[in-house]
Amino acid sequence: MKTWTRGALCGVLLFSCSAAAQQNDPRATQILNSVSATYKELKSAQADFSIRIESPHSKTPDVQTGTLFIKGNKYKLSLKNQEVISDNVTVWTYLKEANEVQVSHYEPDENTITPIQLFTLYEKDFLYAFTEEKQMQGKTIQYIELTPLDKSKPYFKVRLGIDKATRTVQSAVVFDKNGNRYHFEIRNFVANPALADSFFQFDPRAYPGIEIVDLR
Repeated sequence: MKTWTRGALCGVLLFSCSAAAQQNDPRATQILNSVSATYKELKSAQADFSIRIESPHSKTPDVQTGTLFIKGNKYKLSLKNQEVISDNVTVWTYLKEANEVQVSHYEPDENTITPIQLFTLYEKDFLYAFTEEKQMQGKTIQYIELTPLDKSKPYFKVRLGIDKATRTVQSAVVFDKNGNRYHFEIRNFVANPALADSFFQFDPRAYPGIEIVDLR
């Protein structure tokens, strides 16, 4: 199974309108504005998610599951083999099997779409259009396609699935220019969990024998 690097996972994912907004689908705009309002009301959030990566060069998709915690600009991403933690100043990437933590400055990557960005992805530099509405497992899901204004991005399209009742993002599919597809699915979402600020810092003293690699 692929190991995700800090750059691949930790670009953190406001609305840039101007001339682009005039070209956006009014129904899509209304839906995304309601989603944005929902998330801006939250003080913190916890989301269990899955990532399925489909590649034209592999018959078997790469599947990972994890949990994302967010509080303001702070986040913690827990996966099977690693954790990525940021207090918006420092990023700690803990590799569990190696018992190693890499420490670096927080530097968001604007070219990468990650689980962290799923809740705010649509707010910047995209054209979007409503495509369809489907009933999925008792939920009404509204699908919106996003096209980046910057054509140099490594992806050319993102497809969001929005829960109509809760006004929350349920899924996203990222189509990159190499033929890969990244399927993100939110399996469980908890609004406003109690998360201390210390939860978003890494304490190496809790890991006996850990190797610290300071990249700052």
